[in-house]
Amino acid sequence: MKHREKRKIGPLLLLMINLFIIMLGIGLVIPILPYYVEAFNATGRDLGFLVGVFAFMQFLLAPVWGRLSDRIGRKPLITLGMFGFAAAEFIFAFSTELWMLYASRILAGTFGSAIMPTAMAYVADVTDEKGRSQGMGLLGASMALGIVIGPGVGGWLAEQDLSLPFLVAGIAGTVAAIVSIFMLKETVSQEAKEAAKNAEKLNHLTRMWRALTGPVGFLLVLVFVMSFALANFTSIFGFYALKRYDYDPSEVGIIVAVTGVIGAVAQGTLVGKLTKRFGDERVVTGSLLLSAIGFVLMVFAFNFATVMLTVSIFFLGNSILRPALNSFISKMAGNEQGAIMGLNNSFLSLGNAAGPVLAGLLFEVNIHIPYLLGAALLLAALVAVKIWETKRHPRAVDSHS
Repeated sequence: MKHREKRKIGPLLLLMINLFIIMLGIGLVIPILPYYVEAFNATGRDLGFLVGVFAFMQFLLAPVWGRLSDRIGRKPLITLGMFGFAAAEFIFAFSTELWMLYASRILAGTFGSAIMPTAMAYVADVTDEKGRSQGMGLLGASMALGIVIGPGVGGWLAEQDLSLPFLVAGIAGTVAAIVSIFMLKETVSQEAKEAAKNAEKLNHLTRMWRALTGPVGFLLVLVFVMSFALANFTSIFGFYALKRYDYDPSEVGIIVAVTGVIGAVAQGTLVGKLTKRFGDERVVTGSLLLSAIGFVLMVFAFNFATVMLTVSIFFLGNSILRPALNSFISKMAGNEQGAIMGLNNSFLSLGNAAGPVLAGLLFEVNIHIPYLLGAALLLAALVAVKIWETKRHPRAVDSHS
């Protein structure tokens, strides 16, 4: 039994490293991208599209990669995804024209989306029901760590050279891909591959529409609003800090890293206690309000300390909102946990794609509008939650009741 557990640790650790590298690559872009945009004489609109196209490719292709991994196996897609992601980072580092930046982000989103669902499926293959949540949790922790550390690493490396963070991410991705070739073992049997090839194909957009019209539809809309608001905030923050406060990449990196740590700690220590005491519904509405307040206060921040404070308020609210909302959705999903949580990720990616694009467009009109829009959306969502709750059966209003 102990020998079997040891055999699972190696592949799981490698998957954690792979996902950490992917999220690190995503995170380090946050403080650097505005300065790349400046160097190419581009605009806030371009910044929004560069961030949004990455998430859009994930939304578009993650379900396709997931089905493909059932048909040809997990290992080929994980290694292909890592090589593709590394190539995208190298292209970004050596870009000389704006179209090359777009090509890099499209490639990064395309191949990055192959790794995440396939890694989750790999964990499901090698764990039983008892150990599955722990395995998924470890993957989630590695992803969270990458996205938190990324901005700080990116800001620090960019002080030496703006392209250095992307070179480092590309080298790390290449090494991880090579190690995956030799260390990862295939977990999908030939019989399972054949069964997957013969299985009925489901239209992803049809599944999304059915979910929207079902019991959890409203909560999936909330997931979109939450991810839209977060992407709206983070995608334009570096440009906002550059234009308004003349901050350099290291200062932006410090702010995002510190507030990211605050959010991660809140997820690990506060959410469980808060939902146990107040119930999912109250925690969702409270965190929506806190996030909206952070958005509004950002407009009035006047120095490094107040910027750090207002961004921390927003990240704290958003970090509590995400797991509370996921818990709420899971409790309503019944026997369709896998399907509903998969759609949850689709709406998350859709918000991540739309948020930066609209933020970039509005930033060209007035630098404060993206933040005021985010606050308005979150406040509207809070009101909608209250209205939705009054229409539900009183005994289902709060899981704490």
